[in-house]
Amino acid sequence: MDIQRRNNVTVTGNPQGRTVVLAHGFGCDQNMWRLTVPALVEDYRVVLFDYVGSGRSDLSAFSETRYASLAGYAQDVVDVCDVLDLRGAAFVGHSVSAMIGVLAAQMAPDRIGALVMVAPSPRYIDDEGYRGGFSSQDIEELLGSLESNYLGWSAAMAPVIMGNAERPELGEELTNSFCATDPAMARVFARTTFLSDSRQDLKKVSVPTLVLDCTQDAIAPREVGAFVHQAIPGSTLITLDTTGHCPHMSAPEATNQAINGFLAGLR
Repeated sequence: MDIQRRNNVTVTGNPQGRTVVLAHGFGCDQNMWRLTVPALVEDYRVVLFDYVGSGRSDLSAFSETRYASLAGYAQDVVDVCDVLDLRGAAFVGHSVSAMIGVLAAQMAPDRIGALVMVAPSPRYIDDEGYRGGFSSQDIEELLGSLESNYLGWSAAMAPVIMGNAERPELGEELTNSFCATDPAMARVFARTTFLSDSRQDLKKVSVPTLVLDCTQDAIAPREVGAFVHQAIPGSTLITLDTTGHCPHMSAPEATNQAINGFLAGLR
């Protein structure tokens, strides 16, 4: 299969620079990085893609069995890295993609040499000694609402996820992105995302890692960012002075500055 067509792969930027792979979160696509790409293309080769089931990917390649675990999405990342023969790429993952990147780096350690985790969460459900931000009942209700009325759920939840109520256009954009995603495939990705527990995988990260969280985030509270930072040996934590779960869209300047500063420090 043509992986580049399957995952709608786009390559831009400086062909002589280190490769930076930008990976979108649930309900999104590569277009969500459009405010980040201009800050990278002068110095870096930038790779964008859509997970199967998202954006302009080949929907016929979707498999509920494969994508019922984060490993299936991580395999998408590895496949893209393989077809482009990437070596030591910096992987920038938003939300659930931060954990997908952790798994991909384990699966293909020669392909991924650094991680940037934007608003990550290894587990959304609270556990003993761990605050993920949601109870089991919260998540079951969220998934039940999503599965019974995906478009209604998208219209209600996207503005909450985005935050920044004084800028409703941001919430509208995320709503439109959610609504453009096939509901059946979105249901699978949502279940995989919100029921995942990747806490043990964090301890296995051995590449330079930047963790970016926000001062207020309804999906990944600051305790989660601190947990991820503490779990990954040698990682750097930067808390962006912004609200919402999508700082690359709501506060692109601060997000880009943090990413560029981290990338500049890599060997």
